[in-house]
Amino acid sequence: MTNDTPTDVTNRHFGGFIPLLLFGTALLVLLVFQAIQLNRERGNLKATIASQEQPIQESQRLRTQLDGVAGDTARLAQDGNPNAAAIIEELAKRGIRINLQGADQAAEGEAAD
Repeated sequence: MTNDTPTDVTNRHFGGFIPLLLFGTALLVLLVFQAIQLNRERGNLKATIASQEQPIQESQRLRTQLDGVAGDTARLAQDGNPNAAAIIEELAKRGIRINLQGADQAAEGEAAD
């Protein structure tokens, strides 16, 4: 008996179509999954940014007010107010310096609001 029959598994020749089809399908599924995940992440990031907008604006407004108060305190210290001079001295010891030009701009910004 010879093993030359077409039903013999050891001599059967498989084409490359089935493996390439499986690979292409798997790649397509992976790319679609990644696209969906990235779209969800994008939506989540947009929502996070939108939810942080109001606290950022409030902190900027508070910073402007604080700069105005600090500038007024520095002007009082320059004019000879001993309490304001003590505050400025304590702030300087802690490494906080007051820029009078920045404080003037902050005061102008408050007046505009």
